[in-house]
Amino acid sequence: MNFANPSFLFALFALAIPIIIHLFNFRKFKRIAFTNVRFLREVRHDTKARNKLKHLLILCARLLAVFFLVMAFAQPFIPQENTTVRKGDKAISIWIDNSFSMDAVGSNGSLLDEVKKDAREIVAAYSVTDRFQLLTNDFEGRHQRFVTKEEFLELLEEVKPSPAVRSVSEVVRRQRDLLKTTNDIPDENKECFLLSDFQQTICDYGRIDKDTSIRYREIIASAQNRNNLYIDSVWFESPVRKSNQPEAMHVRIRSRSETDMENVPMRLYINGQAKTPASFSVEANGVTDTVLFFTVREPGLQQGMIEINDYPVTFDDRFYFSFNVLKNIPVLSIEPSSVMNPAGTEPHYLKTLFGTDSAFVFTEAEEGKVDYTSFASYNFIVVNGLREISSGLAAELRKFVDNGGSLMIFPGTNADVASYNALLNPLGLSGYSALDTTTQPVDHLNFEHPLYTGVFESVNGRMDMPVAADHYRILSSTRSREEELMRLRNGDLFMASYRSGKGNVYLSAVGLYGPFGNLPRHALFVPTLYQAALFSQPQNELFYTISKSKSIDLGSVTGIGENPFHITDPSKKSDVIPSHRVQDGKTLLDVQKIVPEPGNYFVTLDEKLITGVSFNYDRKESDLRVFTKEELQAQHDVAGLTAFSILDKGPQGLTVTLSEKDHGIRLWKICLWLTLIFILAEILLIRFWPTQRNIDTTAQTVIAG
Repeated sequence: MNFANPSFLFALFALAIPIIIHLFNFRKFKRIAFTNVRFLREVRHDTKARNKLKHLLILCARLLAVFFLVMAFAQPFIPQENTTVRKGDKAISIWIDNSFSMDAVGSNGSLLDEVKKDAREIVAAYSVTDRFQLLTNDFEGRHQRFVTKEEFLELLEEVKPSPAVRSVSEVVRRQRDLLKTTNDIPDENKECFLLSDFQQTICDYGRIDKDTSIRYREIIASAQNRNNLYIDSVWFESPVRKSNQPEAMHVRIRSRSETDMENVPMRLYINGQAKTPASFSVEANGVTDTVLFFTVREPGLQQGMIEINDYPVTFDDRFYFSFNVLKNIPVLSIEPSSVMNPAGTEPHYLKTLFGTDSAFVFTEAEEGKVDYTSFASYNFIVVNGLREISSGLAAELRKFVDNGGSLMIFPGTNADVASYNALLNPLGLSGYSALDTTTQPVDHLNFEHPLYTGVFESVNGRMDMPVAADHYRILSSTRSREEELMRLRNGDLFMASYRSGKGNVYLSAVGLYGPFGNLPRHALFVPTLYQAALFSQPQNELFYTISKSKSIDLGSVTGIGENPFHITDPSKKSDVIPSHRVQDGKTLLDVQKIVPEPGNYFVTLDEKLITGVSFNYDRKESDLRVFTKEELQAQHDVAGLTAFSILDKGPQGLTVTLSEKDHGIRLWKICLWLTLIFILAEILLIRFWPTQRNIDTTAQTVIAG
């Protein structure tokens, strides 16, 4: 047994006080001789014995009362195993996981209500002079400081469910940053509590530094039902959107249930109108992909929603998305400055292809008269037969590709390969090498490439292929994201596509004019260029995730004066003003944490519709799989986190459990009760035990008689 205040043990010398009082206050009797006093002597002997016993009992009661009173002030305790009692003020950080998974039902209501109750019990175990931090998934500024016990309890009452999701490593890092600023409190008096259901998706203990100076205690909140069915993600089968063309949307459904689900209904809405209903089946704890087909009749903004029903977890039963169907695609062809048609008598193949199709808006410009500032307004740019690419044009084309544009290059006769490579190398492409004048036919077409998906009704080995008379060799590189489109018989690339930045680059080994062969007159020329232009449509995000940092790209749209952009929902119940910045000719909106709820929204400027955006909750919260106590401890062991421990509430509650763990089994209350008991015993002895005076009076009466 140890003492919290051993200096008070010196007060045990006070035990001498009742002994001294007893010795000096002991009553003495006179001896008086009588004639026949045999019977009286027997009475007096009995009275003296009982008086002596009474005084001894009173003395013992007083001694014990003083002893246990001193013990109460010395605060004895029985220390727990492997614990060290920490004295002085403490700094405590408590994380409340208020994500949507904490809406699950536990044994005493929602898990969030349970952990809030646990937090109150934790605070009750500490002194009023200790300092506390409340931390939630929202990482609010007002929570980045220490407060008193009363202020902590007030902040705790305001904690509500939030769509924000934080990993354990993020939380620990935030707690540690604040605790490290309290230099007036030693590290051994700093503690962190983590109150959560500890979903597997957030438990990244391997990313936590092995800091043993601060203790971390985890309290697990357990739900009664962890089954959930949710929409994980959606995507289109093809990147090309066209009006009056069937669209195929893939929907991925995940099950976190122990039972198979069959024929679960699913509903699709486009611009508020219900489309053909569908259903799906999914195995227990499985994944299934379902394809929904629909047709967009009019170009422009399209906003959709997919819905399923799954009780009781419902926050992830709806999935919102937005996309645009362009009325036409702007195409720019950069031509040599000498003549607009280098071949003179040959047709302008690009103009013939794009200029007569209403799906495109075709523009041609001489290389010396190109308006570089207009590049942001095009989706597809063709470098057509230039002998040399200037450094200024190369810089602007690189910027165009980095920002998501598609670039097609047809080299010119006697092309300056070095100037072409000065454009291509920074984009991650190896570029061109010397001209090869050997005639070579194309003997391989990559039918699996997205450009050719759905182009051919059937494929056979006798298909007619283009022929290259002269061609520039396209250098391959493992560092580039290269996909061949066509390959020559000698193994050289005839045409290839590359992913660079946010855009695409298409390289042709031959030009459209001059001694390069028959590509522009071949049947493959039209679908290749047509599909490449269609695929140049901006691939805007189908959806964004609430509370995640990602800017919305509005393209070349710019603000007017000081008028701000607005993000509103169709019902006008929500209207937020995001910050924005202009970068490389494009406007980017910053929507971090400003969108309150999932749904489809409009982006407007001066009440003019700019585009539509959709937001969904983070699907990390939908996976309700959690770690058990044993699995969580195994995570600690693997990561080498010896400062982490799992705290059991125990039948007595967290307040008592923490007090015993931090201070041992404290006995001062027992000592105080024993003090009161012995004081009461003394009072009862004095009040109800017959005194010496009564016995002597009786004796005198007998003598007188």
